[in-house]
Amino acid sequence: MKDKNTIKQETRLRRHGKVRSKIFGDSQRPRLSVFRSNKYIFLQLIDDKNGKTLASVKDSEIKNIQKIKGKVKRAYEAGKLLAEKAKKADIKNVVFDRGGYKYHGRVKAVAEGARENGLKF
Repeated sequence: MKDKNTIKQETRLRRHGKVRSKIFGDSQRPRLSVFRSNKYIFLQLIDDKNGKTLASVKDSEIKNIQKIKGKVKRAYEAGKLLAEKAKKADIKNVVFDRGGYKYHGRVKAVAEGARENGLKF
């Protein structure tokens, strides 16, 4: 019998597969991929056509991370930081890949932070 965590992970991977079958990023409009662990959040701008990561951020890279309380606030700041890196790489439009996670909490905070700094989904 499978435990609860295994079932949750399999469900998330099934949802992620459904999302990924419809989402594709290229150099003009890369895919903003979100991975959420228990402690951190990892973001990447991916060009699927060439198989390259154009920019990446993990929330532990944020300056003054000790002062930011709460994972949702750190995710929001990570989204803003990724949008700044995208501006430097001359990227304005992205396709949002929520990675099979529900669009709330940290995933939603990433999207809001990125939008606030100029990325268009």
